[in-house]
Amino acid sequence: MAKKLYPDAASALDGLLRDGLLIACGGFGLCGIPERLIDAVRESGVKDLTFASNNAGIDNEGIGKLLRTRQVKKMIASYVGENKEFERQYLSGELEVEFSPQGTLAERMRAGGAGIPGFYTKTGVGTLVAEGKEVKAFGGQDYILEEGIFADLALVKAWKADETGNVVFRKTARNFNVPAATCGKVCVVEVEEIVPTGSLDPDGIHLPGVYVQRLIVGSPYDKKIEFRTTRNTDVG
Repeated sequence: MAKKLYPDAASALDGLLRDGLLIACGGFGLCGIPERLIDAVRESGVKDLTFASNNAGIDNEGIGKLLRTRQVKKMIASYVGENKEFERQYLSGELEVEFSPQGTLAERMRAGGAGIPGFYTKTGVGTLVAEGKEVKAFGGQDYILEEGIFADLALVKAWKADETGNVVFRKTARNFNVPAATCGKVCVVEVEEIVPTGSLDPDGIHLPGVYVQRLIVGSPYDKKIEFRTTRNTDVG
């Protein structure tokens, strides 16, 4: 079996990056984003990238770092709030955006990972989401055709993995990371800890190692807050 563990993000992405890639990226807000891998993409200088991700991070965090360096050509995303640079580029025509409802986006990734090129859903029927898409009736109700996402590369953040690539996520970080991982031709995962093979409970593995080609340990992490709200503690 080929060794999957690499010493750092740059070496794990060596030979995988090129201009014009479609990259599926895990994460939900700032939770579960592959920070070290995103930094390595930035340092590589590749450009004209398309990212499929729930969101684009915030200014200078997550995919927001790559927006600052103009390396992203297109975003396929569900939620893009809290990111002023994203807003500026989109409104000025510098960034192409394909909005996809959150559940639809997750299913598009999952479908790609399962080899399913398309599926019908009621979500978005009669809205701007349905424009240009095939509509078909099932049981007297309309559904729109959505295409599965087949990414060139998947970038994923997890909690633990063993040396064969079996992966466990922690709480909210599991959202989008699993479907993103499965839809990439090559999947690179950064984790907080590598444990010995056989030490993970087989019933607790969220992503089997068959989906994972390369691993790095990214610790330690600084847990960032997307939108900090505090109360005024002044008295009187």
